[in-house]
Order: sequence, then C-alpha cells, then structure tokens
Amino acid sequence: MADAARAGLTSIIVVAADSGAPLRACVASVLAQPDALELILVDNASRDGEVERLLAAHAADTRLRVLRNAANLGFGPACNRGAAMASGDVLVFLNPDCELRADTVYGLRAALDDDRRIGLLGLCVLDAQGHPARGNRRRDPSLRRVFMTLSGLARWERRHPGWAGVEMPAGASGRVEYLEAVSGACMVLPRAVFARLGGFDEGYFLHVEDLDLCRRVRDAGWRVGFVSTLSITHLQGSSSRARPVFVARAKHRGMWRYFTKFDPAARNPLLRALVWCGLWAHFAWQAPWLALRRSRPHAPTHRR
Repeated sequence: MADAARAGLTSIIVVAADSGAPLRACVASVLAQPDALELILVDNASRDGEVERLLAAHAADTRLRVLRNAANLGFGPACNRGAAMASGDVLVFLNPDCELRADTVYGLRAALDDDRRIGLLGLCVLDAQGHPARGNRRRDPSLRRVFMTLSGLARWERRHPGWAGVEMPAGASGRVEYLEAVSGACMVLPRAVFARLGGFDEGYFLHVEDLDLCRRVRDAGWRVGFVSTLSITHLQGSSSRARPVFVARAKHRGMWRYFTKFDPAARNPLLRALVWCGLWAHFAWQAPWLALRRSRPHAPTHRR
C-alpha cells in the first residue's frame, strides 16, 4: 500500500474482468459520490472494451486510476494490487456490477467511526428488483451448516437452532449487527486492518475469499459489522455469465480451500476424503448444465 494514508479519503477498489455494461453504471455511481474518494479500477485482462470506454468518458476525472493486469489474476490478488495503490484510510472493495447510492460512502465511514471494534463492514445488497439478495447475513460455512443448507433442513432452524445453515434469517433493522460474515459484493475495511491481515488470501481465485477475510478479521480480534440501513444494487454475476463452468470450478476450489483451512472436520481423514469427493462430484454434475445454459442465447439485462 501507499506509505501514508490520507485521513478522510476513501479508496474504492473495483476489479473488472470482461464485466460488460454494468461496469459503466458502477463507475458512474462511485464518481457521483460527494465524499472525498479515489476509484482504483483493476482490469484483469478484459477484452470487452469497457475499460477503454470508461477511460475516454472520464479522462478529466483524476479520481479514477486504472491498473491493467496482463492476465486474469483472480479477484483477491487483483484486490490486493489495487489496495497497494490506495491512498485512503478506508478501503471499499466493490463488485463491478454494483451501484452505490448517494449516501453510501458517508454512511459507511460514519458506521466505522462510531465503532472502532469493527474491522470489516457490510451493507444490505439488493438485487435488480430491489429485494435483499442472498448472502447479506451469513455464518461461517462449516461442514454441518453446509449440509443443513443443502439438505433443506435449515428452513426449520427457528424451531431447531441446531439445524442452522449458512444463511441467516432476517434480523433487526436500524442498527449495526455483529455477524460472522457479510456479502462480498461490498466490503469495507479500515486500511490499517487490511494491512495487518496481509490482504486477501491469494490462494483463492474467485469466490469464498470474502468468507475467508471475514473469518480472519474475527480471528484477529475485530468484529464483522452489518448495517441494514445502507444498501446497494447488485446485478450479480455480470463477469461470470460468459464463463459459468470456469467460475463454478473456481468456486468449488475455494470451498475446498476454506474447508481445509478452517473446519476442524478436515482433520478427520475420512471426512476430508468424503468432502473432496462430494465437492467434485457436485461440480461434475453441475458443469454440463452450466455449459448448456452458456450455449443458449441470453436476453440482455436491462435496468428498471
């Protein structure tokens, strides 16, 4: 990271990888914020021309900085390289298919200022229809919780707390909650916390690195906060629609890495082998359907 952090400056880091038209709306929403900020756009070897169009459209705006990678390094490594260029005392990692609202940066900084125990902060992510998306409020994905989620038993967790899955039911609004994990679509950290943790674990390529970061924040003694009164819109998956099998493979690899890194069940050789077989059997079953869906033409995505 840059040697000296500028107090009051927010560094927003967006990683693009053939992210398509939603990237334009994302950048526009960031640059429309009234707060002091810089936008670091890290391009993972995109070929769709969107980065070039953005550079032309915002040539006069010195807040926009672009870092081009010669290859697709993955999400976490690209975020780390963007953070290394950052000058702000607060870092925001934002997906390229997300749009901020006018008060987003101000509200996030205010929440961090109000509670210095928070090492990572999330907010309410809404889908294109304005409904809360999955993954806003999450628990660590232990083997038991994943089983409860996949089996459907988690739907009865209010009656049977031991059946709780990864997703948490809706909570109280209007206050900051302390959770185990939040959505990776928008994660906010004090720069000092991110530096202390060494950034994202670059052993993940895409997916699950957000859960890993939340876990390491808590293990280091900080809290993961969630503020429901702030929200962003997330189109979800704009970069992955053209490569669903590739993305699914990366996600399964990430799940395996997280399991072996954090779950005590991984110490049992039999369970470890069963999980490995189950993960890749699931991928083998899923991949043909994803490839078939990829081969079909998709209707363009429109905003309402």
